[in-house]
Amino acid sequence: MSSVSYHISNLLEKMTSTDKDFRFMATNDLMLELQKDSIKLDEDSERRVVTMLLKLLEDKNGEVQNLAVKCLAPLVSKVKEPQVETMVDVLCSNMTSDKEQLRDISSMGLKTVIAELPLTSSGLTLTGSVCKKITSQLIGAMGKHDDVSVQLEALDILSDMLGRLSGALVSFHSSLLSSLLPQLTSPRMAVRKRSILALGHLVPCCSPALFSQLTEHLMKELAKGPPTSMTRTYIQCLATISRQGGHRVGEHLEKLIPMVVKFTGVEDDELREYCFQAFEAFIRRCPKEMSPHIATVTQLCLKYMTFDPNYNYDDNEEEDEDRMDIDDELEEESDDEYSDDDDMSWKVRRSSIKCLEALISTRLDLLLSFYSSICPALLARFKEREENVRADVFTAFSTLLRQTRVASSRHSLIVSGSDPGVRREEEAAVALLKKQVPATVKALHRQLKEKSIKSRQGCFCLLTELAHTVPGALEEHIPALIPGIVFSLTDKSTLSTMRIDALSFFNVLLLSHPPQAFQPHMQVLLPPVIACIEDTFYKITSEALLVIQHLVKVMRPQGQAGGFDPKPFVKEVFSATMKRLKATDIDQEVKERAISCMGHIVCHLGDHLRAEVQAVLAIFLERLKNEITRLTAVRTITLIAASPLKIDMSPILPEALSVLGSFLRKNQRALKLGTLACLTALVTHHAASIKPAALEPVLSELPTLVDESDMHVSQVSITLLTGMAKAYPSTLAKISSSVLPGVFRLIHSPLLQGSTLEAILEYLQALVLSKTSNLSYSQLLKSLMEPFHRSQSSADGSIVHRQSYHSVAHCVAALSSASPKETPGTVAGFIQQVKNPGSPEAARVLALLCLGEVGRKGSLGGSKEVQGVILEAFSSTSEEVKTAASCALGSMAVGCLSDYLPFLLKEISAQPRRQYLLLHSLKEVISVCPASSLSPHVESVWALLFQNCECQEEGTRNLVAECLGKLTLVNPAALLPRLKQQLKTGSPLARSTVVTAIKFTIVDHPAPIDSLLKDCIGDFLKTLQDEDINVRRIALVMFNSAAHNKPSLIRGLLGRVLPHLYKETQIRKDLIREVEMGPFKHTVDDGLDVRKAAFECMYSLLDSCLEGLDILQFLDHVEEGLKDHYDIRMLTFLMLARLVSLCPAAVLQRLDRLVEPLKATVTTKVKAGSVKQEFEKQEELRRSAMRAVAALLAVPEVERSPSMAEFANQIKTSTDMASIYQSIKGGEGGGIGATESMDMS
Repeated sequence: MSSVSYHISNLLEKMTSTDKDFRFMATNDLMLELQKDSIKLDEDSERRVVTMLLKLLEDKNGEVQNLAVKCLAPLVSKVKEPQVETMVDVLCSNMTSDKEQLRDISSMGLKTVIAELPLTSSGLTLTGSVCKKITSQLIGAMGKHDDVSVQLEALDILSDMLGRLSGALVSFHSSLLSSLLPQLTSPRMAVRKRSILALGHLVPCCSPALFSQLTEHLMKELAKGPPTSMTRTYIQCLATISRQGGHRVGEHLEKLIPMVVKFTGVEDDELREYCFQAFEAFIRRCPKEMSPHIATVTQLCLKYMTFDPNYNYDDNEEEDEDRMDIDDELEEESDDEYSDDDDMSWKVRRSSIKCLEALISTRLDLLLSFYSSICPALLARFKEREENVRADVFTAFSTLLRQTRVASSRHSLIVSGSDPGVRREEEAAVALLKKQVPATVKALHRQLKEKSIKSRQGCFCLLTELAHTVPGALEEHIPALIPGIVFSLTDKSTLSTMRIDALSFFNVLLLSHPPQAFQPHMQVLLPPVIACIEDTFYKITSEALLVIQHLVKVMRPQGQAGGFDPKPFVKEVFSATMKRLKATDIDQEVKERAISCMGHIVCHLGDHLRAEVQAVLAIFLERLKNEITRLTAVRTITLIAASPLKIDMSPILPEALSVLGSFLRKNQRALKLGTLACLTALVTHHAASIKPAALEPVLSELPTLVDESDMHVSQVSITLLTGMAKAYPSTLAKISSSVLPGVFRLIHSPLLQGSTLEAILEYLQALVLSKTSNLSYSQLLKSLMEPFHRSQSSADGSIVHRQSYHSVAHCVAALSSASPKETPGTVAGFIQQVKNPGSPEAARVLALLCLGEVGRKGSLGGSKEVQGVILEAFSSTSEEVKTAASCALGSMAVGCLSDYLPFLLKEISAQPRRQYLLLHSLKEVISVCPASSLSPHVESVWALLFQNCECQEEGTRNLVAECLGKLTLVNPAALLPRLKQQLKTGSPLARSTVVTAIKFTIVDHPAPIDSLLKDCIGDFLKTLQDEDINVRRIALVMFNSAAHNKPSLIRGLLGRVLPHLYKETQIRKDLIREVEMGPFKHTVDDGLDVRKAAFECMYSLLDSCLEGLDILQFLDHVEEGLKDHYDIRMLTFLMLARLVSLCPAAVLQRLDRLVEPLKATVTTKVKAGSVKQEFEKQEELRRSAMRAVAALLAVPEVERSPSMAEFANQIKTSTDMASIYQSIKGGEGGGIGATESMDMS
């Protein structure tokens, strides 16, 4: 006998002892043994352990019984199937025993076993057979009407089982349904409730036929007009199955809604409550099918949200603020007489308000109508007497505000600051809300002084939402709100959470409103907030310090000449903050807030503090040396250094600079960036107080920071160096040798662009202007050009990247503009370089680009020699030189339009072979020059472009289109109609050019053309019906650009455009042809590009116009795309993952149809003899499909679909699929974030 068996035999022997303590200890030891992963039982031990534990369930001692139940959990996974079945049989037969205690303990045992049954595919056979056993026994137990408690336990266990293992019970679904339905008519309320729960768990994964059977049954029973208690049960059941089965109820709604509406008329409060709960479930789960019934439901909600038959709301109780407290107490007592325990009307009010909230949160499209119908009604209910109901009113109103914010943020992204007309129209919801603000404040400000904490918290949450949604809207109501805030801060009985809420609302108020609104009330506001700083609870102190920080800005706003005198308040604010600043034994959060708050006090009010400032600065220096507070201290010193009050910081500067220098060595990026910003502020504002020697510790650290591995840190470091170069020219000689090599490496790096390049240009100019001997113009120029003059196969083998040519050209132009005397010589040198056939290609390319950049600054004039050099370069054999010449010509023309533009236009007409290069130059001119300087040339350019708009070469046509589009932006009112005209007259090539031109007029920032474009884009989109397939493709690309960059242009046209868009997603047999390539036949699909463009449009619409789409119709086309060509499948997998995160309910509705194509892709294998590309393509497809599957599996309700559950199991059991799935889950954060990135170029 093995040692394990021996040990367990001993334990089993002790379990038969007469002493209950022995039995208890032995059972406990057995449980610990079973919990070990390593334990293996032989067959005999298994049988004995199971028999013993089942016997112990009938033990006289309750504790031993409980332990025996706990042992069952680990036992399930340790013993073989027959033993689990034995356990289940005994437990089920015990369930029907006469002894109540045994029944209870056995039902606990069954629940334990069910919770432990394995869900993996290997354990599914065991799970299935055990479930069948339990189910057949439980159905029998439910039929026993003589004992209700048996029924209740059976229903409870069934609910558990259906909730966890519904998929394994598919074969039992219909028998379960037929045994559960009669329970709905049970005379016992508890039985009915548990039956409803069990049905709720059954619904998500039962077959559609069963679901219909259940719904039909409920409708049939309701149609009979049963007694009210039965009706309640049926309606409650409807609400539950709608919540659980979601979209499936949709097809029955037409019949259901009138029934439920009828029952709201029955005089029974609970029934009405259940009716509204059902409406709420319908609205949340089937928004589309509910659309026709929204008006009816809204009317009912509005009617019943005021339903309070036992209470008379006195309409005259207006602002009677001065009523005495005794009066209030009397009033409260009289309230109690009304709020009768039998009064259930509050449930009706609450459920109807929750139903309204569901409406508001799901129907963004009806927002404007809600403001006329629902908003006033909610405002009127702020006086609700039941606290819980009032909290729901506040929640519903907050939801309305949040939805308004969502709507207005979408619109502001599209039209921020553009045409004022568009702006006004889009913000209609916000305008309606502004009108309601006075009424809202009037209704709320009395509630702010209520004793009820819940009400006050609700008020603060609601007001916070309001301040976020319409910043500044509460400005004129601040006097009405202040007493409420002060009351919550000073009231002795107030909880700390209430104070925190009041402070955080005050904070939001200060941030979203102008300082003048608060200045008159400073006398009232400051004392309670200062008292909160003294509070013992750190959260309150920390919030109060933040509020003080904002109040300091209110006392003396920077950059505004205020008439407010902060002097009377400075002392108390300073002393309260100082007390917290000095303390070292306080919470980290309070320390940081105290430092920050004191920084603001010194920055804004430093001139009132005089002597104390030095003491504060000394503390800041201490905090700077402390690792925990150093980052906050760095930011605070930066703030003080930049203060307009010119605070004297000289006493702490030498030591602070050495500490700051040491921070630049630390490996904490935020600290590095903060330190660099702080040093820049000090060098800029306090140069006179800093001796160059004090900068040594900083200078020694800077060279290592200028590196391409972190461009942002490099940029900030170079900005600091520029500041030093201007303030201390003497330090330049020292640092140039160590820093400059790094700067040049950066200039020659392919990663350099944008603001980092700007910083370098400023730095180089500062160096030249400082006139330091070893940093002259010529030396800097030589270092810049050096890498380009080595022959390309030089010793170090470094290839110069194309981006660095442009960077160096910018630097050369910056140096030239800083020393104009040197420019002519430099230009002559460049011209020689280009002419000299012996100079390396890199040097010629660079010389051309430099000429361009110098010309862009207007330093060349209209030199004929330069024009000749450029034309000569156009006939070079090197493509690089040609491109550089085209760039250079464009840049020069920008610098001197009148000289170069006529020359450029003449060349375009005269040189058809160089047209492409010359058009590139023209594009640069049109893109960069301001409209005012282009206006005189518009006509000549326009005419020239239209001569070339039917060019056979697609690349040239696209360039012409881009030039046309960008030229239209110069004078949209005159030029857009001309483009429209051209649509009617042109050939297919001309039409495609015009539509592409429109694509380039849609820019991602607000522009004057937007309102004009909105009126006529519909005409250009008519080309979606063009007979030429290429024009249709280009129209789709233009539509995609609009959907992506300016959705407001096309939102109103979706109804007309979508049918044509969807039509283009279909595979057309007439466009598929066979091409013979030698012995092979190859299929070519001419419609593929159009379909691809159509699916790309669909993807863009998901992000920008979701509310304008019928998602189910949209999904039909996605489903077709899942079976299409490789490129389109890749796109539709992305779309599917996106849809799962945006509207899971709709995807669940179509799940069964979507699973098949996903499964087909993931399980496809490539033929053995295929080429490597085929394998890679298929692998990429499978990964992409698996991302969509991962996104689906992240939705909790998905596993309830039998086909999806089966597919999920298939993935887990196949090692190949499981490894792909795991790599996606691990590498890409669940696969959802990664799926959303699609290249929209």
